[in-house]
Amino acid sequence: MPVIHLIAPSGYCVKQEAAHRGVERLVSAGHEVENQAVIPRRFQRFAGDDNARLSDLSEIAQLSESTDIVLAVRGGYGMTRLLESVDYDAIARRLEQAPLAICGHSDFTVFQLALLARHPQAITFSGPMLAGNFGADDLNTFTWHHFWQALQEPEFTLQWVSDNTPFEASGTLWGGNLSMITSQVGSPWLPNIEGGILVLEDVNEHPFRVERMLMQLLRAGILNKQQAIILGSFNGTTLNTYDDGYNFDVMCDFLRSKLTVPLVTGLNFGHEARTVTLPLGASARLSHQGDMAMLTLSGHPVLRR
Repeated sequence: MPVIHLIAPSGYCVKQEAAHRGVERLVSAGHEVENQAVIPRRFQRFAGDDNARLSDLSEIAQLSESTDIVLAVRGGYGMTRLLESVDYDAIARRLEQAPLAICGHSDFTVFQLALLARHPQAITFSGPMLAGNFGADDLNTFTWHHFWQALQEPEFTLQWVSDNTPFEASGTLWGGNLSMITSQVGSPWLPNIEGGILVLEDVNEHPFRVERMLMQLLRAGILNKQQAIILGSFNGTTLNTYDDGYNFDVMCDFLRSKLTVPLVTGLNFGHEARTVTLPLGASARLSHQGDMAMLTLSGHPVLRR
């Protein structure tokens, strides 16, 4: 069964009980969970000082081939501090040696995209984390199934209901958390991917803030040089009377009027309990027929049987 190595390069894990519940679930499912000492580690609001959290990333390059998965404990904030100090070359070499699924989302997005910017073949997984997902009060079976599907199947297809005109597109899948991506515009840590399929998600961001960030990506020349854009989950906010009819769907309609490429919504991907796992840097084929979108992914590392 897979060996899972924990890392905590971002915020302190407030929900300690949830993290330990996540470990128990993974162990009960037959997996070995290493490096549990990072769970209680704390310095200010971070999961350890900068050196400790950087060491988590540096250790990835030294993991034996018996390690199958690197799993982030949680997101928060902290990865941005470390970007200049990460040895991306060493991590990429480790990924070339043997399959290794590096998984996380939210704040972890900036590490994943910085690695992809340096090494376009270095595929990581945007998906569940220890505390918030595997340690949830009730484990979401959809999330559990799609996590192992992405890590075990060399090619898999996701389907979901979405409203769009028919189209087909293919390219490199990339993206993750919208706020983290927007924060790196103009920096060397954001991949310069043309003709890709960009997938985005966020949490606790009102639709007008989502619109503002998407407009920044548009004006930076990023959105219209993709083959297509997928919007995942954008949960955690409440509309009020001031919005006067403005909502997420209205925002999407406005964005479509500015785009020259398809915009697809409705994918269960992001901070909600129900989320798919996506290999960032993998080959993707996206199509839309009727009221269904279909995304096929391949070329990513898979666990040894």
